[in-house]
Amino acid sequence: MKSRDFFYVRPGSLQQALQALASHGSAAQLLAGGQSLVPALNLRLAAPEVLVDLQDCAELRGIKVSGQSLRIGALTTHAQIQSSPEVVQHVPLLARAVPYVAHTAIRNRGTIGGSLSLADPAAEYPAVALATGAVIIVQGPAKERRIAAADFFKGLYTTDLQPGEILTAVEFPIATADDRSGFYELARRRGDYAMVGLAAQVSVAQGKVAAARLAYFAVADRPILAKTAAASLVGQPIGDPACLSAASHALAADLDPMPDLQAQSQTKSYLAGVVLKRVVQQLGVTS
Repeated sequence: MKSRDFFYVRPGSLQQALQALASHGSAAQLLAGGQSLVPALNLRLAAPEVLVDLQDCAELRGIKVSGQSLRIGALTTHAQIQSSPEVVQHVPLLARAVPYVAHTAIRNRGTIGGSLSLADPAAEYPAVALATGAVIIVQGPAKERRIAAADFFKGLYTTDLQPGEILTAVEFPIATADDRSGFYELARRRGDYAMVGLAAQVSVAQGKVAAARLAYFAVADRPILAKTAAASLVGQPIGDPACLSAASHALAADLDPMPDLQAQSQTKSYLAGVVLKRVVQQLGVTS
């Protein structure tokens, strides 16, 4: 199939893009990397009257340290994130996650802003943002807003973005020497949509877990924190196998997986325990 006819706009700056959104209102749709939108257009699952292409908005690109955060522009591609030494050094959880994002061709074109804005419940970046406590930055016609990742994802393909706003960047807290990260997802084939995935970050003090954030994805309509399981890890010594057993049993209080085309609820519940074990092993919590 082919997309419906639409009017194409390619602004040269963020300000021009905001003006285009203001002019066309709900008839307009933003195009970042296009790896999700273009197939949707061709299948006529999306049919905007106006397509606003952000490719020439240079201020939406780049990776840089900003205070105690690593700021990544919305148009930064997955491939650029994957090859960034700053990401490896300062946000190791993100570095662990990027290789799981689709395939090489898609990583070359897809963007972090596009992924976060789409809010696919099986996507890696929203879970990483939630696990790290990232801040999503959006610009509207009148002001900039800074939104905690925990408040940004509202439901299935739904975010806190308001009409006329553009996601411009995301800021990840810089990991400290006490932080450890783990990431794992299960899919039928590498690069396919995840059946279940987990992004985790823990802080370690004197050989024990001081704080933990376990962000699951592909189990609900948005990424969710397994707070009960995370709490069961806190205060436990690194290398204690009992940590894993307690956390696995606690998952029942945190997760009630939705069935989808990938797996049924019971299968997802079982797989949630599998990915937890593999991630905890990455964290060094078990021997």
